[in-house]
Amino acid sequence: MLLQIILHTPKWVFAVFVLLVWLGCKQLLGGSVSLAKITVMPIAMTGLSLAGVVSAFGDSPGALLGWAVAMAALVLLVLQQPLPSTTRYDRAAREFHVAGSAVPLVLMMGIFFTKYVVGVALAMRPELRQQAAFAVGIPMLYGAFSGIFAARAVRLWRLAIRTGAMAAEARAA
Repeated sequence: MLLQIILHTPKWVFAVFVLLVWLGCKQLLGGSVSLAKITVMPIAMTGLSLAGVVSAFGDSPGALLGWAVAMAALVLLVLQQPLPSTTRYDRAAREFHVAGSAVPLVLMMGIFFTKYVVGVALAMRPELRQQAAFAVGIPMLYGAFSGIFAARAVRLWRLAIRTGAMAAEARAA
């Protein structure tokens, strides 16, 4: 049955998978990343996550609420965590110097495989949409992924803002 599922998967899905693996693997290495990339990736992945909810459950208030609650909870939780001590922001270059991390890869694969598995499950058993645990649990999982992505970006933006404020204070002194 697994072979049949894979054979009936559209080719573009494999291209998206390869792209996400490539982007995630790039994050395993430390280096510099622009302020724009820090912003675009969480927006794109949150959009993909929300699209997964809408494609599976439509505009169901329960599904959207579950997604939003999980996202908000994870944003609040992750914002409590400090950035790695090696993370720096270069105000002149508008770049962050960050350590490598597997978290983006894990999150991207989490969203991708959740969307894939949910799509297959609903194609095989459409009645799952009506089961409360499925209709709330899956959107909450998507929301959790989105919340982690968003909070990681917000933590970096906070660093950039603090760095700018410290530079302004130094100029004023």
